Amino acid sequence: MADAQPPSADGATVLSEGPGEPRGAAPAAPVKGASTGRLGDKIFSGLSVGSGIAIAVILALVALFLIREAWPIFQEPEAAGSDGFWQLALHLLGGTLLASAFAMLIAVPVAVGIALFISHYAPPKIAKSLGFVIDLLAAIPSVIFGLWGYMTFAPKLVPLYEWLEENLGFIPLFEDASTTGRVLLTASIVLAIMILPIITSVARDVFQQVPRGHEEASLALGATKWEMIKQAVLPFGWPGVIGGAMLGLGRALGETMAVAMILAPRDEFQWNVIGSGNFPIPAYIALNFPDATGLKVSTLIALGLVLFVLTLVVNLFARWIVERRN
Repeated sequence: MADAQPPSADGATVLSEGPGEPRGAAPAAPVKGASTGRLGDKIFSGLSVGSGIAIAVILALVALFLIREAWPIFQEPEAAGSDGFWQLALHLLGGTLLASAFAMLIAVPVAVGIALFISHYAPPKIAKSLGFVIDLLAAIPSVIFGLWGYMTFAPKLVPLYEWLEENLGFIPLFEDASTTGRVLLTASIVLAIMILPIITSVARDVFQQVPRGHEEASLALGATKWEMIKQAVLPFGWPGVIGGAMLGLGRALGETMAVAMILAPRDEFQWNVIGSGNFPIPAYIALNFPDATGLKVSTLIALGLVLFVLTLVVNLFARWIVERRN
């Protein structure tokens, strides 16, 4: 209990919490380093804001550069070839989207399955070893994937493509099978292997962050392990899976050397993934840029601008999906 002190000069009685500690005393001195901490917060905040602004400025400068260098071909689109620039861009854009779509169809389910196996099914030693192997795939140069796809993988797929043509040839995607195997589906499978580590790593990390209480509550209510994963793990990790898939899609859209080494250069589009034709934009730019001059350079830069806009739209769409899920 506080002790009563003698009245002060103005007649007020001062209560203290203890000996020598009057309640009306001046506040304690600020903690040492508090002002330094506030200064550090301001510095960190400034650096964060500056970094965000710098990224936006860099993207704007890249866009302005592409528009400036591509402007001549926009004024004379017929100089890009017999079909004109816009027809060429549509052909190559179709090949880019078709290759990336098949790569995602193959890679995303496999990556999610591997991530679930590592995070919820595999024993710790196996999970660690498998995670190391998956991460090691990301360190392999794309040229190695291209050589493997061109020299080893493509010839092995020729019988499969012949079977697809024989049994599913009524579908435009699977008609006129190539005898070399150097087709868009081969490139898509190689792309799927290349983006697999990215999607798997992100999905695995997200699945491992699921609150343990959510999983235990689902199991306590009588759910099987797979039902628990559907009820607790997948809904929690879905935004992360989408984010990882978008990272993988960005890699698939921009991959150059592996695709260029597997496919023969073409500038037309066909609804066909096991026949000739269909060449993505990045590989087309890489193969044609060394010998390009004049308006040909502007054509290739304009194709780069198309790819830039496509990537931006895909990422904005992915962010919109994630925000809706949250």
